[in-house]
Amino acid sequence: MRLKTITAIALGAATLAACTTPVRTGPVEVTRFVEPTASARLAQGTIFIESAPGSEADSLEIGPYKAAIARELATLGYREASRDRADQLAQVRIERFHSENGQRRRGPVSVGVGGSTGSYGSGVGVGLGINLGGGGSRETLETRLGVMIRDKQSGATYWEGRAQFSVSPNSPFADSTANASAIADALFSDFPGNNGETVEVRVSE
Repeated sequence: MRLKTITAIALGAATLAACTTPVRTGPVEVTRFVEPTASARLAQGTIFIESAPGSEADSLEIGPYKAAIARELATLGYREASRDRADQLAQVRIERFHSENGQRRRGPVSVGVGGSTGSYGSGVGVGLGINLGGGGSRETLETRLGVMIRDKQSGATYWEGRAQFSVSPNSPFADSTANASAIADALFSDFPGNNGETVEVRVSE
């Protein structure tokens, strides 16, 4: 596993004043899959960003993540277009939930599909565990993001990225806008990445 460092674009809301609980911001753990024959088609042309089949397309929670992904894709060279006019589709899945000591403590705080390991092109998220260190009870806010870039006409999967980000509830990255910027920035860093490789991307406050 390689280790890289990246600075998030936006921090969003500040941490609560006089909070005695340590602020913990884990690295973003990222895995990418690349279809070798599709490399020449990536990072160019028109693309439409949509909720992946099976997720709730109208959820307000997924909005900041779609916006952050749109910014990253534009930086790479894509031009966002309507679905009718787009050559490619970026299908997004997002799941956010609280956990304690690695166990889900209560239901999701947003929509999405994830948790179990899936094969390339399946659209199933990878459940990656991140140990933030230390002893005692550790409550974390977990974010799992999955993005698949597909050819609109054929449905072929060109690229798939999966990321998990763990922060304490009092971290500035618990805010959805800051969280979205950080995890999308990490997911698309060094795009398209090496096929099947998992990397950790540190997030700087």
